[in-house]
Amino acid sequence: MAILIDKSTPIIVQGISGRIGMFHTEQAINYGANIVGGVTPGRGGETMLGKPVFNTVKGAVAETGAEASMVFVPPPFAADAIMEAADAGVRLAVCVTDGIPSQDMMKVKRYLRRYRAETRLRLVGPNCAGVISPGKSMMGIMPDHIYSEGRIGIVGRSGTLGYEAASQLKTLGLGVSTSVGIGGDPINGSSFRDILELFENDPETDAVLMIGEIGGPQEAEGARYWRENMKKPLAAYVAGLSAPKGRKMGHAGAIISAFGESAQEKVTLLQELGVTICPNPSSMGETVARMVGAEAMA
Repeated sequence: MAILIDKSTPIIVQGISGRIGMFHTEQAINYGANIVGGVTPGRGGETMLGKPVFNTVKGAVAETGAEASMVFVPPPFAADAIMEAADAGVRLAVCVTDGIPSQDMMKVKRYLRRYRAETRLRLVGPNCAGVISPGKSMMGIMPDHIYSEGRIGIVGRSGTLGYEAASQLKTLGLGVSTSVGIGGDPINGSSFRDILELFENDPETDAVLMIGEIGGPQEAEGARYWRENMKKPLAAYVAGLSAPKGRKMGHAGAIISAFGESAQEKVTLLQELGVTICPNPSSMGETVARMVGAEAMA
């Protein structure tokens, strides 16, 4: 069991013919992901990396039974690609693309609401590292060798900090059940709260590490959901303690624009809700190890 993807999940790649799409598709295939085809308009009928290429997502789904899609489509066309996947019945889309205009993502969010919740596409990203269930499958751009199988869930806005957390957990012999990068854009598909709910219902996840940063209310919303609905322990690290108000730091969504959006304000709120706080990025693994140990002794 894993959240979102496992060994059997049939995956297509939108934008497989591009340089970035081709590279990461090959990495996913080598890892063992069940890549069943790709989509590039005008290239239908070709074969790339041993996989059939289709002109449309609908055609790819009809021929391959694909349930998930990696989106490596350039920013001006990425929103249309996501909506095309939704129309074709794809249940999960992981959009790695950076630089999608916020207005385009607002359109995508409204568009997805036309579908019933039980049939609606779940979007991870954009501007994200993707999803990996170690030893099972991956959809994204993460360096797979740093992940080991385990029972700690990771969800974060920063791909790089997610990699660091996975590396620390591997060193400590804990490992990861699934790691999800939700992306650093101000408007994204899945929130911390959405992924925390999946981890709570996953029997192979014992605890969760949430990696946040300045800007937006998602960390607080996730922590409140954890406090009210989850039994599994939650640790968190919030990046950006030195970030000045009003200045964007890295991600498009990492900007303090309202009260409660600075790193220190978020840390204080999370502490008040009972979340275990990682004081710095080098302590993420150790903090989770202590938390899990304390939980096991309780």
